[in-house]
Amino acid sequence: QVQVAESGGGLVQPGGSLRLSCVASGTDSSTYDFGWFRQVPGKQRELVASITSYSWTNYAGSVKGRFTISRDNAKNTVYLQMNSLKPEDTAVYYCKAHTGWYDYWGQGTQVTVFS
Repeated sequence: QVQVAESGGGLVQPGGSLRLSCVASGTDSSTYDFGWFRQVPGKQRELVASITSYSWTNYAGSVKGRFTISRDNAKNTVYLQMNSLKPEDTAVYYCKAHTGWYDYWGQGTQVTVFS
């Protein structure tokens, strides 16, 4: 079975940086599309960034220019580099792997941006 796990969340000051990692274990994920999503209590989960198997990327307007999604297929890992963090970036960040047959979600990692 495919297992997806996020890591790298934490507490950071505004303007700081974090790098989130998403590992898809038990599989060769090189053909998968991945997305990073975030959600805060009482709000709808939103797509932050996505990357296809061809490494084409897309970003939400709120993070474009600050966040970068990338992948390392040899490590079955997708990254979200988060720079110039703002308090409104505070959320639980989730990774989704799309196999073409099923969507696999991680359990989320908390990112808190505070002053």
